[in-house]
Amino acid sequence: MLRVASLPGDGIGPEVCDAAVRVLGALPVDVTVEEHSFGGRAIHEDGDPLPAETLAACRAADAVLLGAVGLPEFDGAPVRPEQGLIRLRGELDVYANLRPAKRDGVDLLIVRELVGGLYFGASGRRADGSAFDTCEYSPHEIERVARRAFELARGRNAFVTSVDKANVLETSRLWREVVSGLAGDYPDVRLEHMLVDNAGLQLVLDPAQFDVILTENTFGDILSDVAAGSCGGLGVAASASLGDRGPGIFEPVHGTAPDIAGQGKANPAGAILSIALLLDELGQPAAARAIEGAVTGVLDDGARTPDLGGTATTDEVAEEISESLAISMPTTS
Repeated sequence: MLRVASLPGDGIGPEVCDAAVRVLGALPVDVTVEEHSFGGRAIHEDGDPLPAETLAACRAADAVLLGAVGLPEFDGAPVRPEQGLIRLRGELDVYANLRPAKRDGVDLLIVRELVGGLYFGASGRRADGSAFDTCEYSPHEIERVARRAFELARGRNAFVTSVDKANVLETSRLWREVVSGLAGDYPDVRLEHMLVDNAGLQLVLDPAQFDVILTENTFGDILSDVAAGSCGGLGVAASASLGDRGPGIFEPVHGTAPDIAGQGKANPAGAILSIALLLDELGQPAAARAIEGAVTGVLDDGARTPDLGGTATTDEVAEEISESLAISMPTTS
């Protein structure tokens, strides 16, 4: 039996998580899902966005399903929901964040380093009113995520674009040096380097040119949203955060969208497609492909939430996808 820890989080997180769990339940897969407090809800309940009980449950699970975290009420507060997410990534050491982006003629994968760089460096305020955030990378941190990107490219079109800002940043010069040094271990994979500003431009002008994009934490955070915008929007964007051992974290790329929370307007496709990534990672490729096919079919048939120009509710989209799966992969009694 597969064990999934569900962390619905804040805003529309609970709605899209519920939809994803419903779709998971429509598959002939032996799985149990347990919900745990996380993010803003956990701060209200426990004063901590990542309670010890939740972290223990995540460590014991085969995978973690996450909705979204963050609420305006915590902006500028000393304890914020996002701190729980950063801590969870670090505690599980899920250093490789995979963010696929697909549409007609486009099939790219962003591999973002997830537990280093600015988000994990020293930061603070000085007495003179200035602030600082430190970006640091070690060769080891770069090498392990780069190898993950090269290996993934071998199963795709064997092409890696490593994105950096080597004309300005010393960390990017180290990044380019380490990635270039690994290329000889993967002679079957073509490697090119691209500056991050140009990469953003190219993702808008011609995203079909890319196969696997490898980049550091901050650049990957930004570029993955650009890629999602070029391929249908954040509502259909999924992600997987993986390490070398232990559970991965699977979540939609979108935020908490508190302005539409509780209204049934949230697009569940990103969360549902994250379940497909989860099943792929846990050795259930047939179920993963079935979910992808069901999502594509339902959206093509017109069951779309308002962000995609439709009038369907979150529940209606999830129900149609579940019904499609019940036909394509019927459960056995």
